[in-house]
Amino acid sequence: MNPTVARLTLRGLLGRRRGLLLLVVPALLLFVSALASGSTADAHGLTVKILGQLGLGTLVPILGLVVGTGAIATEIDDGSIVYLLAKPLPRWRIITTKLAVAIGVTWLFSVVPTLLSGLLLFGTRDGMVLGYTVAVMVAGAAYSALFLLLGVVTRHAVVAGLGYALIWESVVGNFVEGARTLSIQQWGRAVAEAVAGGDTAIGADVSLGAAVPLLLVVTVGATVLASVKLAGLTLAAEE
Repeated sequence: MNPTVARLTLRGLLGRRRGLLLLVVPALLLFVSALASGSTADAHGLTVKILGQLGLGTLVPILGLVVGTGAIATEIDDGSIVYLLAKPLPRWRIITTKLAVAIGVTWLFSVVPTLLSGLLLFGTRDGMVLGYTVAVMVAGAAYSALFLLLGVVTRHAVVAGLGYALIWESVVGNFVEGARTLSIQQWGRAVAEAVAGGDTAIGADVSLGAAVPLLLVVTVGATVLASVKLAGLTLAAEE
């Protein structure tokens, strides 16, 4: 971690416009959960739908996209990254610092609302809320790393990220069973199901034995590739 890079990244992520955007989806999750908590419908089913579909399926990828790309893509687009690259600082440390900040911000705006929403909906029964909370943590880290990589490798990181989160995970994954194997959302569901137990109807389509290695590969691999690509940007700037 580099304190200066961390401070600049955090300031950029929590600016007025992006900070307000980061609050919208968590606020919606809490609002829906508060309304549903007074419903006479089955609390278990409501919790699975709200935390699984709105929380893990919508809140986390959106926050990961906004935060992951915002941590570096804006600096690359406006050219201000050159001033940071001019510092005698290893490029991998810039990436790991930005990723750590991105993960922290993603967790702040997703894990806390998920936990509060779960307690409103279902309390501490069966460990289901804990399962979804842990799932949001691991999925949030993977999304942040993946979208940070997109922010380095393409100027259309937001479009590419939306394509993955909305088209691949939400559309293709619903109709092509094999596509779910390459879905961060499904990997998170596998973790949630393992933590909560097998009787919670979370319904993961990927086994825990596959989900955990894939989460690690994506998170670590995206970090390494982003570091390599950023080093390439340094050479191009020097030339």
